[in-house]
Amino acid sequence: MKNPLRKYFGPSTLVAAAFIGPGTVTVCTLAGVRSGYSLLWALLFSTIATIILQEMTGRLGIVTQKGFGEAIRDNLGNPVLKTMGILLVLSAILIGNIAYEGGNISGAVLGWEEFFVGFDVSLFGTTIQLTSVLIGLVAFWVLFFGSFKRIVAVMTALVGVMSVVFITTAVVIQPDMSAILKGLFIPVADTGELFTVIALIGTTVVPYNLFLHASTVQERYKYVSQLSEMRVENAVGIILGGLISMCVVITSAAAADGSLAEVKTAADMAQQLEPLLGNWARAFMSIGLFAAGITSAITAPLAAAYATKGVFGWRDDLKDIRFRAVWIIVLFSGMIFSMFSINPVQLIEFAQVANGITLPVIAVFLMYIMNKPLLLGPSRNSTRQNIFGIIVIVVTLLVGFRSLNSVFNFL
Repeated sequence: MKNPLRKYFGPSTLVAAAFIGPGTVTVCTLAGVRSGYSLLWALLFSTIATIILQEMTGRLGIVTQKGFGEAIRDNLGNPVLKTMGILLVLSAILIGNIAYEGGNISGAVLGWEEFFVGFDVSLFGTTIQLTSVLIGLVAFWVLFFGSFKRIVAVMTALVGVMSVVFITTAVVIQPDMSAILKGLFIPVADTGELFTVIALIGTTVVPYNLFLHASTVQERYKYVSQLSEMRVENAVGIILGGLISMCVVITSAAAADGSLAEVKTAADMAQQLEPLLGNWARAFMSIGLFAAGITSAITAPLAAAYATKGVFGWRDDLKDIRFRAVWIIVLFSGMIFSMFSINPVQLIEFAQVANGITLPVIAVFLMYIMNKPLLLGPSRNSTRQNIFGIIVIVVTLLVGFRSLNSVFNFL
């Protein structure tokens, strides 16, 4: 008997699960603590932007049966433009994923150290977190030797349970609905909140997910006639992920009105769940952060390797030494960022900012590819889809520029 819910859950659900990680929980918690409900509009924008961009990559994958990286390589005709495009995409993906990987491992460390003693050593006056090394080596072992699908499934299930708890808590605390609606539909942000806005965008519209989605849709959808089915499933999955993120902001904003004033550890973040879980809140948040962190620590390097494989046209072999070299570089670079006693909450927040800044680069290439008539034919972008895509790019560019300008004073 065919599962009637199957049409609502698929590759886009995996995308949503990918961005509901330690970065999302941390950044949304910080947004709620610092700004209350006032930045919910950034998550609403991010959710809509994700639906728009992921629909494009899904359409690209179904129509061409190629990944995003392959499409970039094959459709930039000018050699100079092709070289520049490949370098820009690689730098955006690798730099963003290295920062993201540092946040992933730090999120897992946050969860681990609430249950177990952290392993730290002092070397030449510098404290090194060996817990980060341990988690990095576990991710390496899984990627190099084993089939990681079962582990990812278990971890994703744990993150799913955590998501249900956040949604339930957001209902139980009975938040101020008028303040929530105002935060959703009236965009406001002072200069000090701009980096938080970018982080909220970067934790939702994750650049490497654009590459991941174009490849994963091919496993389920084989025909252009299935585009409408993909669009429904895409909207359901991304809206669910956006709703979860908003609930984290809402619960943390409510907790901030009480005792939550500063966020440095998993125990700090757990306070927002106490109305529902009581004394179990700390243990639950720790398990959730560890699960989300180690899952993303495994999948993020792999996604970077897939993107690199696509733009260079390497053969489809996960054991290829070049493919392995990419994910090893991302994994160990992230591990190094995490291990040198950088405040894990700050590192996770920086990772999401890096994602938000690299997003426009990837989105520009996506828009170019989606308007190639010889590649997509009648399935290329319509005028309406181009307008929506341009709005997403312009907004992310403006927010990113204003944030960087507030730090470096370009103008």
